Parts: sequence; C-alpha cells; structure tokens
Amino acid sequence: MTPKLCLIGLDCVPPELLFEKWRGHLPNLDRLMNIGAYCPLESTIPPITVPAWMCMMTGRDPGSLGIYGFRNRSDRGYAALSFANNRMVREDAIWDVLGRAGKKSILLGVPLTYPPKPINGLLVSDFLAPDTSVDYTYPPELKREVEDLVGDYILDVRSFRTNDKERLLREIREMTAQRFQLARHLVTNHPWDLFAMVEMGPDRMHHGFWRYFDPQHRLHEPGHPLEHALFDYYLELDHHIGELLDSLPSEAAVMVVSDHGAKRMDGAVCLNDWLMQEGYLTLKEPLPVGEVVPFKPDLVDWSSTRAWGDGGYYGRVFLNVAGREPQGIVSAAEAEELKRELSQKLEALPDDQGKPLGSKVFLPEQTYRAVNGVPPDMIVYFGDLHWRSVGSVGHPSVWIHENDTGPDDANHAQFGICILPPAMSGGKLGLGPSRTIYDIAPLILRHFGLEPPPGMGSASVTVGDESVYTAEEEAEIARRLEELGYL
Repeated sequence: MTPKLCLIGLDCVPPELLFEKWRGHLPNLDRLMNIGAYCPLESTIPPITVPAWMCMMTGRDPGSLGIYGFRNRSDRGYAALSFANNRMVREDAIWDVLGRAGKKSILLGVPLTYPPKPINGLLVSDFLAPDTSVDYTYPPELKREVEDLVGDYILDVRSFRTNDKERLLREIREMTAQRFQLARHLVTNHPWDLFAMVEMGPDRMHHGFWRYFDPQHRLHEPGHPLEHALFDYYLELDHHIGELLDSLPSEAAVMVVSDHGAKRMDGAVCLNDWLMQEGYLTLKEPLPVGEVVPFKPDLVDWSSTRAWGDGGYYGRVFLNVAGREPQGIVSAAEAEELKRELSQKLEALPDDQGKPLGSKVFLPEQTYRAVNGVPPDMIVYFGDLHWRSVGSVGHPSVWIHENDTGPDDANHAQFGICILPPAMSGGKLGLGPSRTIYDIAPLILRHFGLEPPPGMGSASVTVGDESVYTAEEEAEIARRLEELGYL
C-alpha cells in the first residue's frame, strides 16, 4: 500500500536559515534532511503567499490561475478590486485528484482554501476567512470539533506592524502551538492518505523580528532583549514538528516546504511618486506639501496619465491603454514601447545614495504560460526584493526607510525550502539542485501512483471571478492585509 504523506508547509522559511545558519539546532528538521533530500525551492513570480501556495498545490503559475496577489483587478476599471478566494480556483488541486482516486485528504490552514469546498476528507481553511463566525471548515460540523479542542481558533495574529513586540511574539507562539495541537489531533483521530498543513508563524516572525538577529539590517541593535526571539521561535517550531512526527504512523512519508523565503528590508520605493516625477502619472490637483495619502483613482487626471502603480512587497505597474481602460490614452501600438521605456528606467533607478539598486522587471506575457484575469502590465522587484513598493502618494522623496503602513523588518525572497522523503527523491540524498514550486504537485501525485491529469501545469484553465465576501468583510480583510503589508 502507498504510504501516507504528511506535507508540512512553513510560510516564508528561507534556505539560509534552515539549511545553514540554524540547522544544527533543529534536530527534527535536521533528521528529515539527513534521511532524505533537500534543496532550495524557487517560488512564483511574485513570491507572495497568495497565490504561491495554490500554485504549488495545482502545479499552475499565477498567470494560469489568473491570481496575481491577495487583491486583483476585477475588470479594466480603475477601482474594481476583489480578494482572491477559493471559488476563483477552478482547476484541480492535488486533493481533488486524490479524492477521485478514493484517497482521503486532511487540509489545515492552506492559503486560498476559504471558503471551503467539499473534499474527500476534512478541511480547516486559512487566514483569509473573515473570522471564526463563518463556516471555515468542511464539513461545517468540523468547526465544533476544532473549537472543542482549542477554544477560540486563531486564524492569524493581529497586525505584526506594531511596536508592541511582546504582544506580537506571544500571539505568534500561541497561534503556532495551537495549529500543531490541532494537526496532531486530526492525524490521530481521522483517516487520511494526505495530510497537508501550512503554518503562517514564520512569516509573521520574519516581518516582526528580523532586525534583531541580522547585523546587516539597518535597524539592528546589538544586544537587544529580542536578539534571539527569531532563533527561539525556530527552536519551538522544530519541537512542534517533532511532536507531530511522533503522532504519525511509522510508515508515513514526510515532506517540508515553504512558499518563498525571506530577507532583510532596506527601504521602500514610492512607485506612484516616481511615476509622477517622471511624467507618467498626473493628479487632478497637487497635494499639500507634506500630505501623504492613499492612492485612489479619483485623485488622478486620467486624461494625462499613462501609468500608475500599486504598493506591496513587490511593485505592480498598470498602463492606461486606450480601448482597454475607461479613459485610456496609450495606444496599443505605444504600449509595448512604453513598457520597454519604463522597464529600462526602473531597472536603472538607483537607491537614495545614488548606488545601483538592482531592480528587476517582469512582464506577465513573458513570465507565465498563460495570462488570465486582469494582470498587471509589469511586476517590479525593487532592489532584488530588499526594497518594497509604496503605493501611497505625497512622499517628499522617491525613497523612504520607514514603511508607510507601520514597522516591517523583512521582505519576501525568491527561494524557499523543500525537504523530500527518500522515496520521493529518486534515490538522491542530501543537498540537491533547486526545484521549482511547480514540481511539488506532480511529485505528490506520483507518490500515490497517480499521473498528473491532462492540463495540470498547462495554460488551459477557466478563471473564476466570484466574490465570497460581504462589503463589511472586504473592508475588514483589506484593513488586515494592509496592516500585514500585502496591499
């Protein structure tokens, strides 16, 4: 019989910390590396939680999914944005294929599984559920079992963009402990072939506490009381993983993955202020000196605007194309030349000291197998992701060092981690060459003796656009994601 497979997802864990800096202090993860194969895992472009985890679970890229981030343009209007959700994912994930083959799956916290869809097994959805008053499990009655076990289920910590680090640390530790407690309960008390969980704690720790351990971080304070907070969290995380491993059947195979890595954040580029400075974006009225405001479409003179941008851990640039956007002024013939012009300028943009920033620009049509939904025209990694993008306008400089939505120490990095059990590594043990996030779904299906179905990883998909949130829930999730740095 095919052994069960336990997939442990650790959001944002980088190979530099797990494979190098702290490996010798993490006995359970070290043991998995010693008996199997491990390698860096190249993430999606961009390396962002949504859609990266669902790209991993479907074997499709963001363009094929038509999901480019937490929030996406619903149409070619200037203001219509919608949050990504599970109903927008219309193609098979691994648990769909396994279910048709009679295999049971248990899913815990996998991003983009809210709202829950029926599966052959159990599902506790992710941190994009508005709160625990909604049905966040499948079947719905599983919610009672979860809450009988852990009490108030923690979908996510409150904002990490805070100077109250003690509160933040306490909440992250509590969330992680609770998630693994629930994981042990589910694998012990319910039948399964695939168990897949994702813990968001590492991501929240990196954003909240990176400065304290990294001497290269501009805000590092040697000897700070929180200097070891991140290291201590990794010790706890390894302990939780060890307890979960002890709860598994002896024959179960174990895979550990992350959706992307992490690196220190040096600063932020005010994308829309730069576009205004370069003459691509024009406001209806100049802002009062010193007034910084969120970017809103009604501020813009669209009759004189050729491009605008969006903030986040990466930059998104949209062109105001005639016949495509409501008040577009860039002809289709001009659009390609404008993208080349902007790409050259953005990649040549220096930092605030005049030194090369090393930014990279990606064009969706050259990056993805398909370009579905409403993609950005350009994706920008500022400073190779050591800098983030700021969408608000009115900053006195193109460069800032204080994040516009609160303290944040880290950005995402292109490479996460992958640890494979011996049976899935093709007989190759130890550190191997990097894999991509799109390799994971086929590996899992083949572990169960199944070939990936026709179309997995191809460009032929149907993109959904159904909203599942009320206006009040959208506003609450927008507030939470802005605090978390994703908007």
